[in-house]
Amino acid sequence: MKEKQLSYLNGFVALLFFIAFAGAGVYLFTIATPLPIILGAISCVIAFVILTGLTIVQPNQSAVVTFFGKYLGVIRNSGFYMVTPFSNRKKVSLRVRNFNSAKLKVNDVNGNPIEIATVVVFSVIDSAKALFEVDEYETFVEIQSETALRHVASKYPYDQLDGNGFSLRGNTEEIAQELTDELQNRLAIAGVKVIESRLTHLAYSTEIASAMLQRLQDESVVELDDERKAAMINNLLVAVVSDRSAQPIINTSSLY
Repeated sequence: MKEKQLSYLNGFVALLFFIAFAGAGVYLFTIATPLPIILGAISCVIAFVILTGLTIVQPNQSAVVTFFGKYLGVIRNSGFYMVTPFSNRKKVSLRVRNFNSAKLKVNDVNGNPIEIATVVVFSVIDSAKALFEVDEYETFVEIQSETALRHVASKYPYDQLDGNGFSLRGNTEEIAQELTDELQNRLAIAGVKVIESRLTHLAYSTEIASAMLQRLQDESVVELDDERKAAMINNLLVAVVSDRSAQPIINTSSLY
């Protein structure tokens, strides 16, 4: 299924014909003889048929026209038109739109749990594919965006300390471009063009700090009270998420 241009007539010309036939019908009904009444009825029917074919297309919008289940074509130019009478016109927005994904929990290539989110900028370039190839193309974009984000995030480590190879934190531009390319491959079937995608959130999951603290306690490396545990978790998160140094914690007494 591909988008094709539909043949149509100028809507204002068709409107003049509608007024003419409707006016003629009303006039003929005023003549109380059988033949003018029949002609008046025919004129009114023709006027009604013309009216069913009139449609308006707004800027940055397309109208996909079907006639009793048969796909006829698409009107992409804004204006007032007449198309096949009794046809169905489904409007599709061609405007550029954003999709902000939720924060997803994913394991990076090393198995570390991370939180990641993205924004996808897209637009419909093939109205026929958007309507007929998938169910609810907007939902399709959302699901495929999150699926592609999970796939790309799981291919790389959160950070690469030795500087060799790509990482999610150190190569955001390259990761964003790979995500855009993968999304375009996934969404081409829906007639959607991916203009850009960017990571909007990237951080280690909070479970990492808790796991590190549990390991330290299991190995009897440190003994901490509840207050020190909370401070230690905070510092662990600072150490793995940001570039700021952690503050040392020494269990000598209560915080208060």
